[in-house]
Amino acid sequence: MTGSKSKVRQKLLITLAVIAAIALVAWQFLPDNGRLPEHIASGNGRIEATQVDIATRIPGRLQSFFVAEGELIDAGSAVAEMDTDELQATMAAAQANLNQAIEAQNLAQAMVVQRESELRLARADLSRMEALVDKGHVSREQLDRARTTAETGEAALQASRVQVASALAGIEAARASIRKVQTTIDDSHLISPIGGRVLYRLAEPGEVLAAGGKVATVIDVTDVYLTIFLPTAQAGKVRVGSEARIVLDALPDYVVPAEVSFVAAEAQFTPKAVETRSEREKLMFRVRIRINAELLEAYRDRVKTGVPGDAYVRVDESQPWPEHLQVNLPNG
Repeated sequence: MTGSKSKVRQKLLITLAVIAAIALVAWQFLPDNGRLPEHIASGNGRIEATQVDIATRIPGRLQSFFVAEGELIDAGSAVAEMDTDELQATMAAAQANLNQAIEAQNLAQAMVVQRESELRLARADLSRMEALVDKGHVSREQLDRARTTAETGEAALQASRVQVASALAGIEAARASIRKVQTTIDDSHLISPIGGRVLYRLAEPGEVLAAGGKVATVIDVTDVYLTIFLPTAQAGKVRVGSEARIVLDALPDYVVPAEVSFVAAEAQFTPKAVETRSEREKLMFRVRIRINAELLEAYRDRVKTGVPGDAYVRVDESQPWPEHLQVNLPNG
């Protein structure tokens, strides 16, 4: 009985030894085996994109909304519109002030023409009086009156010219007021400065918004990145522009080409997104991995944020990418 148990134990040990040997061989020689070469650094994170909040510059009532959540829009697309009835009334008043200022200018210019004519006549009379007074045909009193008339004409002409300048200033003020109102009207048409996907609608028609009230959030689907954290030894070898790869959890069979767009200048504690305690206790450098904008444009209808994944960076660019990290993109 004892000998039988001993044989069973020996067979069990031999079996375990074979399994361990097979596992060791597989771990050392099978392709990719889950390990990364020393020249590849990696980290996990979530896909993020630049977000732009579209907000109203002026307070007012939201009149119309032109886009839906999840919709892809182009840069310059109309997103929403504020009520402009009051602004249109202000514009009408400003236009009336401009017309009034133009009429005032026309009147002032006509007065200048009249004053110039009167001054020419007064100067001609004064010249004749000065010629006749020496001959005794007119009195000194008449000469003084002619001189006074000429001086009064000059003053009246100067006053008319001042009125013309004042009218011109009034025209400029009215035009400036129109430009101001028009700018406010233009700002009431809320336009997206970027192309992308409407992430949130933050207000609905009929709502009264304060200045700076947010109406929608748009994500730029051509500015997509994944942030990882690398230890000092690896981060010190990574440079901006270095080639990188991203593998998303949702698409594990595909490898997306990317590049390093940012490396933090100082170390920091890693965030809670890094799961293990040993990693959290290390000082790490924040590294941003950005996907090429042209590639994103080709897949813009598939871009989604918040998707978890892994990013890989070569800390030694003279070394090749492993076979399982060669670029592999989905068709279409």
